[in-house]
Amino acid sequence: GAARRRPGGAVQGRQRWRSDGRALQKLPVHMGLVVTEEEPSYADMASLVVWCMAVGISYVSVYDHNGIFKRNNSRLMDEILKQQQELLGLDCSKYTVEFANQDKADQVLNCQSTLKVLSPEDGKADIVKAAQNFCQLVAQQQRTYTDLDVNVLDNLLSSTNGFPDPDLVLKFGPVDSTLGFLPWHIRLTEIISLPSHLNISYEDFFSALHHYAACEQRWGK
Repeated sequence: GAARRRPGGAVQGRQRWRSDGRALQKLPVHMGLVVTEEEPSYADMASLVVWCMAVGISYVSVYDHNGIFKRNNSRLMDEILKQQQELLGLDCSKYTVEFANQDKADQVLNCQSTLKVLSPEDGKADIVKAAQNFCQLVAQQQRTYTDLDVNVLDNLLSSTNGFPDPDLVLKFGPVDSTLGFLPWHIRLTEIISLPSHLNISYEDFFSALHHYAACEQRWGK
């Protein structure tokens, strides 16, 4: 609703968000938005994506454990477009939205951010596929079993190809789990839990970023 939009028009909002991003000690390069609730809201998720773009986050992943956003990605994109125009006043430049494991690229209006919409099969199935590919390389004598390390597996995983590992995951909902979101890639990720993505405000979003900026990297602790 109107309460979630900052007053003063798109240009003022855009400047405010950009300066909010610059004011933080550190900004995640890749932010994961993980919904564990049963009823995902397209409008609220679109707000979160647009705010990520507005503060200057380069890579955004959207995930829900039922794969609803991925199955209905065009509906999510329409909502993101609408909110970009409302919140940021953007109607000229373009950017590409990628769907993991698909060649389809949708043109959406830009803030120099790249978005991936993921579902559970992009996590576990991708690890299985990477393991099979590695075994194949061993069978073809292009690799030996002793070659398998973190970097080799990272390179074999396709769902996050071109994406850095997430620095920050915002997890929405009562479930104390990320429910299969990129299980391999989040071993060093800061996870911040919020009660719900429904009716989330910019203030809630920004305070999570503030909390992240104040945290030390935990390196698997």
